[in-house]
Amino acid sequence: MFYQTISMLGALLILIAYAGSQAGRMDRRSVWYNLLNLVGSALLAWVAIVDRRAGFIVLEASWALLSIQPLLASARASRRV
Repeated sequence: MFYQTISMLGALLILIAYAGSQAGRMDRRSVWYNLLNLVGSALLAWVAIVDRRAGFIVLEASWALLSIQPLLASARASRRV
């Protein structure tokens, strides 16, 4: 039950980012969008690792890693201001 709760939370975070983007309320380059994707996919990757689901490990770990670069770019841009 614990891992189900964690996976539901991860999915919810990703879906919030996606819905926000689709509704025009969240830009895909925004910190919140990428942070929601990073945390959500990291939680799902963790559950996939525990459950030994290779395909989901690749998918979610990649999703999490792809969310890091825009976050770093945002951090760098905010330091320049």
